[in-house]
Amino acid sequence: MKYDEVEQARNYLLDKTGSAPDIAVLMGSGVSAVDEILTHAMRIHYVTIPNFPLPKVPGHRAQLVFGKAHGLNVIVFEGRVHHYEGHTIDNAAFCARVIGRTGAKTMLITNSAGAVNTTYKVGHLMLVSDHINLMGANPLSGPNEDRWGPRFLDQTNVYDAGLREKLRAAATYSGVQMVEGVYAAVTGPTYETPAEVRYLRTIGADAVGMSSVPEAIIARHMGLKVAGISMLSNLATGMSGQAINHDDVLEMTARMNADVGMLLHRFFETYAQ
Repeated sequence: MKYDEVEQARNYLLDKTGSAPDIAVLMGSGVSAVDEILTHAMRIHYVTIPNFPLPKVPGHRAQLVFGKAHGLNVIVFEGRVHHYEGHTIDNAAFCARVIGRTGAKTMLITNSAGAVNTTYKVGHLMLVSDHINLMGANPLSGPNEDRWGPRFLDQTNVYDAGLREKLRAAATYSGVQMVEGVYAAVTGPTYETPAEVRYLRTIGADAVGMSSVPEAIIARHMGLKVAGISMLSNLATGMSGQAINHDDVLEMTARMNADVGMLLHRFFETYAQ
């Protein structure tokens, strides 16, 4: 990932939107609720953005929406690319680099994930308190670009405590059931084996997925505050006795969109105060 490539994408977006975003939202598979609560919305397809990688996985729209919510400028990226698609780990986080250069101060990451914690249920939202990177790669590997951030990045508080407090309050106010836990990121694209799920539970993971951690690392490298929400769209392998199917994951995620929309509508309101 080159500095000039990120700048070209950033300059294009700021020219199109005319304003820097206050908050950015990076959406996962099948999630589309946020753009529906924005006013004065404009849409830009990823294919028009210089150097922007295009997702090929079903459920990722490959467009962004820029609009207003409670006086905030909000930019929503509907879809991401993944390391398992053949992208380098840093290119999988290209979007987060661009977000950091637009002037946004906060990035909210969403994803679909499998529940590893046996007390969590399909349909729960999980507020990410921390993560475990099991992807076998780090997006900060290689030469460091000092204009973006430091060579050695502290990871003590990746997921901002203040943002988590606002999201918990928003969930309570909206009547949305939300748990909290640790997200483990694996490479994919295979779902985990039952033995791997037992291992994940042993090391402290509550949910598992194939994204989000590279973007969270890059966002912190850029100085953004980060929050994460996992949509628990399935039970991890071995917990239900049934095979996991991506179409079923997308169907469950679609059913959870209303909860995500209500939660973020209230979150934007409290964030703006």
